[in-house]
Amino acid sequence: MMMLEVRAVSHRYGPKQVLDRVTFSVEKGELFGIVGPNGSGKTTLLKLICKELPLASGEIKIHGQPLLALSAKQWARFAAVLPQTAEAAPGYTVRETVALGRYAHQRGLFPTWTKEDEAAVQEALRAVGLADKIDEPLERLSGGERQRAYLARALAQKPQLLLLDEPTNHMDVSGQVRLLDRLAEAARSRDLTVVAVFHDMNVASLYCDRVLVLKEGKTAALGTPTDVMTPALLEEVFAAPIVRLAHPAAAKPMFSFVPKGKQEESSAGGLRLSFLDDAAVLASCQPLRVLSSALIGAGFQWATHFVNRQVGLDYDCGDAEGDMRRYLEQHGFSPERTIGMMTAVDVHDAVWLQKEGEAFSVAIMTTAGVGNAVDAARAWQHKPLAARPGTINMVIVIDGVLTEAAFVQAMMTATEAKVKALADCSVCDLETGTLATGTSTDSLAVAATQTGRTFAYAGTATELGRAIGRLVYEATIEALDRYKRRRGRR
Repeated sequence: MMMLEVRAVSHRYGPKQVLDRVTFSVEKGELFGIVGPNGSGKTTLLKLICKELPLASGEIKIHGQPLLALSAKQWARFAAVLPQTAEAAPGYTVRETVALGRYAHQRGLFPTWTKEDEAAVQEALRAVGLADKIDEPLERLSGGERQRAYLARALAQKPQLLLLDEPTNHMDVSGQVRLLDRLAEAARSRDLTVVAVFHDMNVASLYCDRVLVLKEGKTAALGTPTDVMTPALLEEVFAAPIVRLAHPAAAKPMFSFVPKGKQEESSAGGLRLSFLDDAAVLASCQPLRVLSSALIGAGFQWATHFVNRQVGLDYDCGDAEGDMRRYLEQHGFSPERTIGMMTAVDVHDAVWLQKEGEAFSVAIMTTAGVGNAVDAARAWQHKPLAARPGTINMVIVIDGVLTEAAFVQAMMTATEAKVKALADCSVCDLETGTLATGTSTDSLAVAATQTGRTFAYAGTATELGRAIGRLVYEATIEALDRYKRRRGRR
């Protein structure tokens, strides 16, 4: 069922055209967002729907009825408005403020307060989490709490349609999340239709079912955030470079502006390998974007240090991550800027190789031990094994800009080259007797300067992929040779 229909709506402020034949519809129970840069017509459109501005061109219908046919009282019973900010009325308590939302439902010159009115107020206060503040003066509340009180006033009105103009403006992150979570919950539980103007693209993406993107008063896009909020569209609308990422916890896109002055020239010369008593440390003079499977810094991160820490065979791994974080902090490394790995082999046997190409360079640091080598295809046949030195840890650094696809392909290429090196060295799974593909605790990190040449892919069909494969193979062979020689000296 269509709750709101906007057809070919235009509006002028004098000679300036601020809306140009905007058309969209909103279904019952939908959370619908309107986004766009300043001056794109967002607030004007909302004011036309709110009847704050006269509709001169086009048509707006509410539940099939023309907006112009609704009286002020009828409109107030049907819809509620939550503005960006509202001045707290001196002396009004939270309860008295929320009770104002019941005005549209009262009748007569001297209306009486009913049980229904009281129930609506109490329910609205519980919905926004302010039941414990009911007798507080409104002016004593924080900005976020005050905005939630105004949301409660709107909910107490029992509207079918809620209109909001940048409701989280000037609020801190905690206040934004509380308000938006309450709003989304109210929309779900009450089958409430919400139309909201947002200036924050990430908020609109996370909370809206669909979005209308405006540019200079015209419709630039209309649809789900995933489908229409593309980097190309948003760069055109906001006139700034934008990167789109996948949200780590919700099936929604996230967006980030790319600042001016981003370094375009290559600067990969600042890598330095050093050793502590129990760790090999690779340091970069600039932050590198990293995709890793490491104990600390897994996933995509920005890092300046890579620490490959040696632990004993009797190491208690009950809280390996927490222990590694404490180790890094004790040695002056920030866990938020460090990729942390562990190994039981001697880190002083680390192999460091570099390949300089005409347009890029690749470097690798690796340690290898295969006492717990495993054939991944037959790992299900394994029984618990006694602790043995193992783990193949790798850090690959690429001087260039890698797409997310290139990061993943680089990891695939490196893994394939490592498997080939193990096969050529006849490293076997001791449980199954078959050729090993790695160890049970391998870690891999692919890092890029994100400057200079862009690499869309890093598979073995590419120049970059071939360089990665060769270096990984050679480094793994050398690291295994060092591992065998050290074991032979014991």
